[in-house]
Amino acid sequence: MTVLAATLLASLSTAGSGAAAPAHPSRLQRDADALRDDGVTGVSVRLETPRGTRTVSSGVGDLRTGEPVAADGYVRIGSTTKTFVATVVLQLVGEGRLSLDDTVDTWLPGLVRGHGNDGRRVTVRQLLQHTSGLPDYIGDVVPDLSAAGYRENRWNTYTSRQRVALAMRHPPSFAPGAGWEYSNTNYVLLGMVVKAVTDRSWEHEVQARILRPLRLTRTLTPGNRPFLPRPHARNYQQFEPGGALTDTTVAYLPFDADADGSMISTAADVDRFFTALLRGRILAPAQLAEMQRTVEVPAGRGFPRGTRDGLGLDWTPLSCGGGYWGHSGDGFGYLVWPATTADGRAAVTVSLHSRPGEESSATRQIQDVTALVDRALCSARRSSDVHDDGRPR
Repeated sequence: MTVLAATLLASLSTAGSGAAAPAHPSRLQRDADALRDDGVTGVSVRLETPRGTRTVSSGVGDLRTGEPVAADGYVRIGSTTKTFVATVVLQLVGEGRLSLDDTVDTWLPGLVRGHGNDGRRVTVRQLLQHTSGLPDYIGDVVPDLSAAGYRENRWNTYTSRQRVALAMRHPPSFAPGAGWEYSNTNYVLLGMVVKAVTDRSWEHEVQARILRPLRLTRTLTPGNRPFLPRPHARNYQQFEPGGALTDTTVAYLPFDADADGSMISTAADVDRFFTALLRGRILAPAQLAEMQRTVEVPAGRGFPRGTRDGLGLDWTPLSCGGGYWGHSGDGFGYLVWPATTADGRAAVTVSLHSRPGEESSATRQIQDVTALVDRALCSARRSSDVHDDGRPR
């Protein structure tokens, strides 16, 4: 870490967001401060319940200037993009234009081939639920996991077809339907399926079917445009344990520019999307039920204990009973963690603006995030009588 960053982080241990700390900070504020104390440069939290909306922040949004984290600033949402894409796919299923049992080859003939991969055996449902066994292309577009590698390769662009071709260099993790393994390739393919079905890009369909109807005016599908709109906090990645923090606010286009993780939004828009989704405003009941039909996520995959994976939507248990739905997203220097109760009455989104180089630190920060979300949603249920009977099937 640079001397400047170390000095700023030390000063943050006694200050919340640049403003005077309240004499008796709320539980939500204390939980945000705990993330700051665990090394996150900037933290923002938005909690929406029947009693109103609360926002807190901690740390700084810019290590160079010390500016506070922007209130409801723009953030990269990474793999949270997958829930938007899955929603479009399920709408097409509801319209009878696509079936969850269709194979990849039905819509993209011959594309998924090589090293044991076979699109004639992989279904749309398996793509949505990461049970396809298809290899992840991500390792192929990060040839140098370092600050220098980020700077050298961040402008490189790939087509969806090129990303899939990179993945096809590797054998599948397992036969289709025989296991579970997170693979970004699945959603690159789903973006291509949407185009094959509608003759329009997945971005167009997300905008027309979700963003405009819900008036999510601050949610963007930027493609290969690498810059965040203002206001935004800056993102920082530590590429090696004990190393310097690198400003990674500019997108890493090799994996920040497709249907698996390219979108930009705000916490308010993300909460509004998941709230509408869980309240049945976007999908018909049959398609929402399919989305919430889950499989177990194996232990040791970086997800909280008890997480189950639906179709572009994850279920995580709460300590007070029931659980929440959401889909986190991350990339170089950022993490977004949205969580919404099954009835859509309470929602919280946590945004982190730095990521550590040590696995133990990253794990601890995720534990901090999940503890914050658990306390926030359980507290909302107690204070507002928010009932969550949405258990996975």
